[in-house]
Amino acid sequence: VQLQASGGGLVQAGGYLRLSCAASGRTFSSYVLAWFRRAPGKEREFVAAISRSGINTNYANSVKGRVTISRDNAKNMLWLQMNSLKLEDTAVYYCAAERASGPIATLTHESHFGSWGQGTQVTVSS
Repeated sequence: VQLQASGGGLVQAGGYLRLSCAASGRTFSSYVLAWFRRAPGKEREFVAAISRSGINTNYANSVKGRVTISRDNAKNMLWLQMNSLKLEDTAVYYCAAERASGPIATLTHESHFGSWGQGTQVTVSS
């Protein structure tokens, strides 16, 4: 599967953004999907994941309650709605996919995902 992320930009603290990830391929619904981010000078970190059906989700503690991951298998689309943005949310955001089995709560490291989008920059200003 090929992924292309978009929707990043410059936003003030407290604002919101909706990131999108468009996927190619006919087997989109067979992939667990996730968002990761890499802040300047830091390693890429897990943000959120969603099961193949979209029923189950998992979030990093740092974004829980402010972020919602969702998908539409009919449209081959993944989204990340981010609200109440903080300065520390500034990062390049990546969408990822993997034909993984098992609970999505275990899929929280970049090594668990084999397909990646190119990243979209999110900058939160004060």
